[in-house]
Formats: sequence, C-alpha cells, structure tokens
Amino acid sequence: MTYLLLKYLHVLGGIIILGTGTGIAFFMLIAHRSGDPSFIARTAGVVVLADYLFTTTAIIAQPVTGYLLMRELEIPLSETWVAMSLALYLTAGVFWLPVVWVQRRMRDLAVHASASDEALPTSYYRLFRLWFIFGVPSFGAILAIIWLMIAKPSW
Repeated sequence: MTYLLLKYLHVLGGIIILGTGTGIAFFMLIAHRSGDPSFIARTAGVVVLADYLFTTTAIIAQPVTGYLLMRELEIPLSETWVAMSLALYLTAGVFWLPVVWVQRRMRDLAVHASASDEALPTSYYRLFRLWFIFGVPSFGAILAIIWLMIAKPSW
C-alpha cells in the first residue's frame, strides 16, 4: 500500500472514532435529558447500531493502518509518542467496551419502559451515570492520541 492511501485510511479511522463518539454522546445525552422512554429507546437503538457499524470497524482498522503506516515510515514502536498512543488506545478500549454493553442495556430498559408505559427504572439512571463516567476517560484518551499523532513530541 502506498503511504498516501495508508495515511488517508488512518486519518479517516480517527475521524470516524472521534465523530461517532461525539455524535453518540450528544444524542444519548439529549435523549436522556428528555426523560421520554420511547425517545431514549429509539435513540439508543440507533446509537448501538452506529457503534457496531462504524466505531467497531474503525477501532479494528486503526491499529492495522497505524502499524502499516509506521512500517512504511520506519517509525519504531519504541518511539515514546507511539508507545503512549498505544497505551492510550488500550485505555480507551478498556473504557469503551463496557460502554457498548451499557448502551445496549439502557436501550433495553427504555424499550421495556416505553412498551409497558412505565417510568424508567432506577437501574437505567445508574447505567447512565456509569455510561457517562466511562465515556470521559475513553473520549479523553482518543483526544490525547490525536494530539500525540499530530505533535509527535520527542521527550
């Protein structure tokens, strides 16, 4: 593969991860703030689908394109900014994986509440707090990775 194609694919993957992460957070927050179980159920359904289609695909492609790009440019894995990026990538993944499960569970609880014309259960609100808390370090790690890849600091 050529350098430009690899770079394009890698940047595109980063944009997809950042964009879907931001979009998902925005839509889930707006739906949650509405308090409407049916709105939350529909929104969470789309969010879960987007996570599976876009975020998961980009998360798989990022290390592959990143490795191929580093090999093309002869950048060793031992570069500090590369090692930090990899550690942050793992950190983001550790926090993102539970978030996917939480989103599915929030969706299911909202679907049930909407279908039975009930209020959202307290477990939904606990899951939302967990979703929010886990989203912060995951999103922060992605932002830090983007900074490292742009700045490529030499410490």
